[in-house]
Amino acid sequence: MLKVAVTSNIGRRWMSTGMKSSGLFFRQLFDTVSSTYTYLLGDMNTGEAVLIDPVLEHAERDAGLIKELGFKLLYAMNTHMHADHVTGTGRLKSLIPGSKSVIGKASGAQADIHLADRQKVQFGGQEILAVSTPGHTNGCMTYICHQQGIAFTGDTLLIRGCGRTDFQEGSPEKLYKSVHEKIFTLPGHYTLYPAHDYKGQTATSVDEEKKYNPRLTKTLPEFIDIMNNLNLPYPKMIDKAVPANRVCGLY
Repeated sequence: MLKVAVTSNIGRRWMSTGMKSSGLFFRQLFDTVSSTYTYLLGDMNTGEAVLIDPVLEHAERDAGLIKELGFKLLYAMNTHMHADHVTGTGRLKSLIPGSKSVIGKASGAQADIHLADRQKVQFGGQEILAVSTPGHTNGCMTYICHQQGIAFTGDTLLIRGCGRTDFQEGSPEKLYKSVHEKIFTLPGHYTLYPAHDYKGQTATSVDEEKKYNPRLTKTLPEFIDIMNNLNLPYPKMIDKAVPANRVCGLY
């Protein structure tokens, strides 16, 4: 279990923001170029924080916000090795000394900490359970906060969609299994936050996606046929993003 002790009550003044009942500060940030969501989570009693899926071009923005709010960033975490933007984890380490980069072990990317399936990350009194959900890439992780009933699904499960499976070790079979066995088995009221959305939606729920997701409500053979016939264009950033993200965004 990962934990760095910080003795501070910084963050208590933010009790009016975020999820009061659990002492969790929550902020959703956005990159308009890649439609990427970045998530800041902070413990309001200790001031310890984590940042999920930062984007390189917004590293200064994110570091400034963290400092303004009085948080201490412990971990800059990626849900997977992205192909549509360069991660900001490496840059954030220089902007916020002492912070560490985190990614799933199966990603093959460099980081200070490589997470295994069902490993826990702690910051203050908060806990994230990292669950391996491959299919979009081998290293995809879903980060679950059971105390708050929320999960960060990366590209594995999007709002009424899912990540593509035609590059970077993608597999329709693996993705279908990951969603149905790891995400759809969560309680129905859990709120799901994806790594991207292209239509202006910010969140969804387990029950919604089990009922309305046009791809993942299908049988496995139907899902495989859908994913194998999307005929999507070659990702325009992949040749730059993947090599950079293999080395924590410091390419």
